[in-house]
Amino acid sequence: MTSNPPSIRELCQKSNYDAVIIGSGPNGVAAGIVLAQKGMSVVILEAQPTAGGGCRSGALTLPGYVHDICSSIHPLGIGSPFFRTLPLGKHGLKWVQPLAPFAQPFDGGRAVVVERDVIDTAHSLGPDGPAYIRLMSSLRPNWNQVCDALLNPTKLLFHPFAMSKFGLRALKSAEAFANSTFRTPLGKGLLAGIAAHSGLPLDTPTSAAIALTLGISAHAVGWPMPAGGAQKLMYALFSFFYELGGEVVTSARVNSLKELPTSKLVLCDITPRQMLEIAGDELPDAYKRRLKQYKYGTATFKMDFAMDGPIPWQAKEISRAGTVHIGNTLEEISASEKAIARGSTTDKPYVLLAQHTLFDPSRAPEGKHTVWAYCHVPNGSAVDMSGAIENQIERFAPGFKNLILARSITSPKQLQEHNANYIGGDINGGSLLPAQLFMRPTARLIPYATPVKGLYFCSSSTPPGPGVHGMCGYYAAQIALRGWR
Repeated sequence: MTSNPPSIRELCQKSNYDAVIIGSGPNGVAAGIVLAQKGMSVVILEAQPTAGGGCRSGALTLPGYVHDICSSIHPLGIGSPFFRTLPLGKHGLKWVQPLAPFAQPFDGGRAVVVERDVIDTAHSLGPDGPAYIRLMSSLRPNWNQVCDALLNPTKLLFHPFAMSKFGLRALKSAEAFANSTFRTPLGKGLLAGIAAHSGLPLDTPTSAAIALTLGISAHAVGWPMPAGGAQKLMYALFSFFYELGGEVVTSARVNSLKELPTSKLVLCDITPRQMLEIAGDELPDAYKRRLKQYKYGTATFKMDFAMDGPIPWQAKEISRAGTVHIGNTLEEISASEKAIARGSTTDKPYVLLAQHTLFDPSRAPEGKHTVWAYCHVPNGSAVDMSGAIENQIERFAPGFKNLILARSITSPKQLQEHNANYIGGDINGGSLLPAQLFMRPTARLIPYATPVKGLYFCSSSTPPGPGVHGMCGYYAAQIALRGWR
């Protein structure tokens, strides 16, 4: 005869806390740290057996190979205004910087490699080199102000000079910005490859903002990876949280607010759909209607490979880069992302790839390698894109398939099973279409607060949105502290 599993209250060390946080991703633990730093008793509840949300690692293919289950390269992690204030190095975090942040192959064996130095990058852009120097040189010196403002919407007006340069360009679509800035397929394709991180059609207004933010970060702070896997970033955050007296409870899926231990504050590192499920009875009807209108974006189809050797790129210089954007020209990448928006797929998808073990050999047995790659698909899609992804890599690296020892496929459905925030496989916590980019999850003066006293959102479904930076949790905790006081 089997006994019932323990309740959430039974799993917790205490029956009463100052704050309960639902969800243990970067935003959830960031909120927990802010509150614990103020001397509050805080418990974080995680539905999965392992804490970390979108920053977890595991042996997805063969023993001895460490793969990042979701997020993997973290320019906003190393650049986060909040994470930079924490002693994460003392808690075991070590950032690994590839020789070059990212690269993009083109047909005919050509490639553009984005180096940390702007002028070095311009060398691989040919006639578009001077335009790239003008663009990045005008923005990179203001990175701290731009990053601070982008990751803190309330500070946009405090950096008017830096943000005026950035903002006028960021409002454009990636297509329009690429065509007005560059003349060659290399320059235009490079910008398209960065912008496609957003999962938006590249003719969408503000899609240039993603390209500019990530492009500037490559030169300012790099595109690093945590040594040993993305989970190491979370280990450092949790270690500091424990030092502050925080508590984390895993295998504690919350189905209703009524299950929680008593607390003054509840912060939810979840999306609107889950909030409706666990708090729907307590939310006003008008607010529930607005949450139901929240839109989720394109999904991710992900693959991980255990490799017998490094990827044999036709353009050898791509091996200098930790991240690779595969998609060739602006036209090809744009067609791929527009197809996704129409609810279909393409046999030449835009593929985002990371080759960690060229720079962090601890992730695989000696002489072996890992590859992390994904493409976009329509939300909830069941289409198998594994063949298309492998063909795209093979296109620019003949012989790639012959080096595959094992592969792991993660569909949108499986992504949501891994992390309930990934609704339909959307890893951004909601679409980044212009209206929802700035008004997440609803149009509300304080987006983190709900109409229920003491109940807050702290996920990437709030400003400033997706990315491993913890700022959504940081701001939500600051707002919650003001309300509590």
